[in-house]
Amino acid sequence: MPAIQALGEGYDVFVVTDACGGVSAEAHDMAVRRMEQAGVVPITWMAVSGEWQRDWARESTANALGPVLQEHGGASGIAFAWELQLLATPTTDGAGA
Repeated sequence: MPAIQALGEGYDVFVVTDACGGVSAEAHDMAVRRMEQAGVVPITWMAVSGEWQRDWARESTANALGPVLQEHGGASGIAFAWELQLLATPTTDGAGA
């Protein structure tokens, strides 16, 4: 109800669906559906973190976000770790890091 109330007050409302829940999976699903019908935008914690980070050039927050993604990001965390490994690997032509 707070999300629907905020919509009524003119706010753009997003709900982080994988960071909230109900008394059962069905209750959670029905609540998300109801919010969607009212105009709330569902989003996941990974999408929120990506939007807040924007890009990896924002080093002041990237250094803190990286370990969170690696520990809790599932396949995205694995891909991130792989990218870090590739960036740290010298190339065969001697031009690498």
